[in-house]
Amino acid sequence: MAIVALGVSALGLAACSTQKDAPQKDAAGKDPSVPAAAEPWKVGAYLSLSGAETQFGIETKEGIELAVDEVNKKGGVKGRPVKVLYEDNKSNPQETNNKVLQLITRDKVVALLGEVASSRSTIGGIVANKHKIPMITSSATAPEVTQIGPFVFRVCFTDDTQGQMGAEFVVKTMGKKRIGILYASDDVYSSGLAAQFRDAAKKLGGEIVVEKSFIKTETNFTTYINEIRDAKPELVYAPIYYNAMVPIARQAKAAGMPGSMFVGGDGWDAETLLQDAGEEMEGAYFTNHYAPDVPWPNAQIFLKAYKERFKRDPSSLSSLGYDSALLLFDAMGRAKGDTPEAIRDAIAETKNFQGATGTITIDPNRNADKSIVIVQIKNKKFTYFATVNDKAAAKP
Repeated sequence: MAIVALGVSALGLAACSTQKDAPQKDAAGKDPSVPAAAEPWKVGAYLSLSGAETQFGIETKEGIELAVDEVNKKGGVKGRPVKVLYEDNKSNPQETNNKVLQLITRDKVVALLGEVASSRSTIGGIVANKHKIPMITSSATAPEVTQIGPFVFRVCFTDDTQGQMGAEFVVKTMGKKRIGILYASDDVYSSGLAAQFRDAAKKLGGEIVVEKSFIKTETNFTTYINEIRDAKPELVYAPIYYNAMVPIARQAKAAGMPGSMFVGGDGWDAETLLQDAGEEMEGAYFTNHYAPDVPWPNAQIFLKAYKERFKRDPSSLSSLGYDSALLLFDAMGRAKGDTPEAIRDAIAETKNFQGATGTITIDPNRNADKSIVIVQIKNKKFTYFATVNDKAAAKP
């Protein structure tokens, strides 16, 4: 709404001005009377601000906003303020393609932040890479996202690492051998993470005694749950998004399967899960990027700032949005030029960046080499349980 209001105000001022008074602009649309150093950096962010994954998009946006405020209070990047232009893709693949094209061709952004989902990040990444605009996804964990090309990066871990660490936690730490799997077959994130976990668990000596898949539009999971229960697994791995996990948790409890029987992935991390199924999910674990009570200092600094502004604890989506933006701004400051290509090179050179989600190094495949957090749901809260794939620098 604020962006629209500014646009209307600007049009109103222009209508009251004479042609003589209007500022003259060069071929690039810039006012030559304004020093280049004062012109803001334009960064695009395409997010699911409505639709199925609205909460993920909103929380990511909040983290980005906090990072923008932080860097601009310190004088911006190379003496220039940062302005992030947000576009809502409505959790829709086609809208994602359109919005990314608009940000690149209409708004002339130097870099992109987004998306939260692997499927839409893949679409946005293809467009960004084609136009040679660096893109950092905050939370798309499917390995293929950064395989698109040299302009696509991430600050989150990948599902191959998440699946491996999840399997090690289940089989080695929890000591569970008879395992069930429940996932969405038509979702890149869910099906990919299920496959990574399945392969890793088998190698570690686990047995997959039952496996069920569903499509994302389903809401009644009773048949799947009964079949899983009847196979008598010790634990069920459910790498799905929070909006599906809510009805699954409720229906599972009604079938005699408590929350402590479930382990999931980072797609669970949304306040909605706690609000709508916190009681049913009591005792469940999931792999994640962050928890409000993680021990490293940068996370506590972020927690304090976030709570002061938004009056609640941040999620991993907020913290990843924050880290993706700050890592980009850091790279822009280190870049040997102001072009998208120079910024891309600086992102690729990032080593030991201290973020809210831990210490991040961008590896040769443009992925984040970092720790993974195990979160437990206790008393309707996400609580830190352990760190796996540990990076020493992430510790206090």
